[in-house]
Amino acid sequence: MSKGTVLVVDDSPLIRQVVADAFQPMGYTVFLAADGSEALRKIAESNPDLIVADILMPVMDGWRLCEEVRRTPAFSHIPFIFLTTEQEAQKRVRGLRLGADDYVTKPFSPRELAARLKAVLRRTSPQQPPPEFLRRGGLTIDLARHEVACDGEPVTLTATEFRLLQFLAGRPGRVYSRSEIIDGVLGREVAVLDRTVDVHIMSLRRKLGGCGDWIETVRGFGYKFLEEEEQ
Repeated sequence: MSKGTVLVVDDSPLIRQVVADAFQPMGYTVFLAADGSEALRKIAESNPDLIVADILMPVMDGWRLCEEVRRTPAFSHIPFIFLTTEQEAQKRVRGLRLGADDYVTKPFSPRELAARLKAVLRRTSPQQPPPEFLRRGGLTIDLARHEVACDGEPVTLTATEFRLLQFLAGRPGRVYSRSEIIDGVLGREVAVLDRTVDVHIMSLRRKLGGCGDWIETVRGFGYKFLEEEEQ
C-alpha cells in the first residue's frame, strides 16, 4: 500500500531517477516531470502529497512553478522542496518567501533526501495537540514548565535562549536564516543584528554542553536542529 505520492520535477532524467529511487523504497508512488509546465499537468492529475523540484529548468522554472502552486487554492497546501545547486543565502530566502518548505542541495545523499522528506511531511501534516515535551537523544525540553535537561542534568536558560531552543528543536531538519530567527524568536521591536543571533546560539550551545551538538551551523545561511537520522 502506498504511503502517498511524490512529484519529482527536474530536466535531468538521471536526477529524476535518483530521486525516485530514494522515495520508492519508503513506499511512496513517484510521478516524474521534466519542467514546470509538465509538472502543473501532473499536479492537476495526481494531486501529490509532496513536490520536489529543480530551480533551473526550461519552459517553466522552479520559481514560477512554486508561485503557481501557491496561488492555486486546490494545490497551495502541497509541501514543496527545492532541489538545486544554488547555495547563495539570498536565493534560499527567495524560495522560502515564495512558499517553499525546504531545500536539498545537489549533490545529495538518498539518506539526506529521506530525512528532509520526513521532516517536511511532519511539519506540514494536520496539526496535533502541541506536545508537552520535546526529546532528542539526551536532551529533554519541558514546554509547559520551561525546563531543560541534558542527560538528566538541569540546564538553566534565559527566556530568550529557551524560546530559541524551542523554535529550532520543534522544527528539526529545517534550516533557518538569522533573519528568520530574529522574526520568529527575538522580534523586531528593537534593532537586532545578525550577530545577536550568533551570540545567543553560542551561549545556548555552551550551556547545553554535549546536547548543544544538536544545533548545527549551516555556513553562509543560518542554523538548524538536526534530525535524529543525522546524529
